[in-house]
Amino acid sequence: MKILVGYVPTPEGEAALTVAAAEAELRGASVLLLNTSRGDAYIDARYANAEELAAAEARLRELGVEVTIQQAVSSGDVAGELLKAAAAEEVGLIVLGLRRRSPVGKLILGSTAQRVLLESPVPVLAVKAQTTD
Repeated sequence: MKILVGYVPTPEGEAALTVAAAEAELRGASVLLLNTSRGDAYIDARYANAEELAAAEARLRELGVEVTIQQAVSSGDVAGELLKAAAAEEVGLIVLGLRRRSPVGKLILGSTAQRVLLESPVPVLAVKAQTTD
């Protein structure tokens, strides 16, 4: 089995990576770490640089989890890239990090999370970053 984690260099992305690692250990699965953005960090804060990707890879490997890293530059269709990778790699689970929303923002999920949850043919595990409040 393979687990796809949508990774961004944020607390939410780190939470998704942590949960994906735990699920991989539990299930004896490998992890496909996908970072997708519209370009480099100057263009899109979701871009993970080589150092951030290497650190994420090292975290997984230290736990004995086999990991493959993919980085996609797209027109901004993050959900489409995640769904495309899930289908191409035949993953059994997708893990996404969700960011904290305002009361008004809670009326709707983020468009990426909502689309992946609604269109994914496999289970999706959505996690939040830990908060101190």
